[in-house]
Amino acid sequence: MKLVQLDIEKLEPSSSRKSTYVLLLREIGGDRKLPIVIGPCNAGSIAIYLQSDSNPERPLTHDIIKSITNNFNITISRVVIHTLIEGVFHASFFCFMDGDEEIEIDARTSDAIAIAIRMGCPIFTYNDILQEAGVILTDQHSAFKDENSEELEDTTDVLETLSLGELKKQMKEAIEDEDYERASKIRDEINKRKDK
Repeated sequence: MKLVQLDIEKLEPSSSRKSTYVLLLREIGGDRKLPIVIGPCNAGSIAIYLQSDSNPERPLTHDIIKSITNNFNITISRVVIHTLIEGVFHASFFCFMDGDEEIEIDARTSDAIAIAIRMGCPIFTYNDILQEAGVILTDQHSAFKDENSEELEDTTDVLETLSLGELKKQMKEAIEDEDYERASKIRDEINKRKDK
């Protein structure tokens, strides 16, 4: 399977779920983008390094991992987002020590990316994951809120940018919250894609 290198485009508060953030990764040399929903703790850990060159006053968990790898001559060579199951991305980071055999370590995607930005190592995913969950965003169809608006103008436009797995996950949440109007819009978007 072909690996595709990704770069971090931006990190923004989610427009559809409270207390979550969307980390938008972009395909290097292409137009596809991979939106990943992450929690506030890892969003903060990633944001510190995206917005500033200075280290936090006290080390965060990902900073401690960097210190351990540096002190024990462990090299983290890359992060690979390898699986998408029911809207949840799974990742691994690959490391070796003093030229030994490379070891794959399973990690939450947000943790793996937080480590990758600290270590300066590349982030990859497989082309089939990018095909399934990737989106091509235009100025009209952004996954994020406009800075000057409180609400997205059209929920349907936002749904068009989400992966099938994310749509199913959001539909389940909408039903649990008894937000049947939103659930029906999500269902319609899922059915529209199945008809293609």
